[in-house]
Amino acid sequence: MDHFVGIDVSLESCAICILNQSGVVVREANVICEPEPLIAFLRALNHDVVCVGLEAGPLSQWLYRHLREAGFETVLMETRQVKGALKAMPIKTDRRDALGIAQLIRMGWFRPVHCKSVSAQELRALLGARRTLQKSMISIELSMRGILRGFGLKLGKVTRRQLPERARELAEGNEMLMAMVVSMLRDQAALRSELARLENRLRRIARADRIVRLMMTVPGVGPVVALQVKAGIDDPTRFRSSKDVGPHFGLTPRREQSGQRDVVGAISAAGDRDVRTALFRAATVMLYHSQAKSWLKAWGMQVAKRRGMKRAVVAVARRIGVVLHRMWSDGAQFQMTHPTRLAAT
Repeated sequence: MDHFVGIDVSLESCAICILNQSGVVVREANVICEPEPLIAFLRALNHDVVCVGLEAGPLSQWLYRHLREAGFETVLMETRQVKGALKAMPIKTDRRDALGIAQLIRMGWFRPVHCKSVSAQELRALLGARRTLQKSMISIELSMRGILRGFGLKLGKVTRRQLPERARELAEGNEMLMAMVVSMLRDQAALRSELARLENRLRRIARADRIVRLMMTVPGVGPVVALQVKAGIDDPTRFRSSKDVGPHFGLTPRREQSGQRDVVGAISAAGDRDVRTALFRAATVMLYHSQAKSWLKAWGMQVAKRRGMKRAVVAVARRIGVVLHRMWSDGAQFQMTHPTRLAAT
């Protein structure tokens, strides 16, 4: 008889539930959250394991690869869908979560999630570190502004180069404030140095990657945006159509319909937030700052006339994602003139 395994992953241990075809619990257990103990436990079972289900997450991707290499049919399940299903349980425990995951696997009521390759995860780690350093630098500046403001000292509008001199000027004459300013400026300078080193590394990666260089031919798409999109898509063949990229990264409107009620709201905000943010920034640069004239910018400005600039930025962000995926699939550079118009001439 076929059996289905649900695993609720946590930092120290994994709750495991095994169901048969009828939905009867055959066995439950807790195993250390490491690949070797999990594989040994599953191999020791006297049951035919049809599928192993894991809720998508950082540790889940790590376990997923090892379980697949060990020969077990394993799926990563979309987090939103799993959480929505498990909310129906009045009591939430790891044991019940494992049971719910196993039931979803048995019924086939789940949406599989693509497991990122190791190279994509490494690239995402670098981009995540860059984002953390940027946030830390901004946090230090805002904290320093707030502390000085408490003494009636206002930094005002200053550039990054002007900030240290202006902060020292305001704190001059107060030993305690000067000590605070010097310490925070020293930390900020160290963060800026590490950020520059990390960005240089990302630029070198971008220059060496043919796909990233191809993506950067689109106006508004720089090295960071191209790397973020490449790491998010990872494998272009997993999308049946380039048009699926927009909904996958949450750049299409949310819709709620019931009877006579039909509400089309803001974007769904599903999928990878970092990729969505990168595409939104690329669209903002294209529409507000880029001087390059392209069919995509012209299309976006037409949308802006009808629906407003904010909606136009979202629409262009979605379409940039579609274009980048198609470029990756076809290996063709971005054409400033629309391909259909180019063919007509």
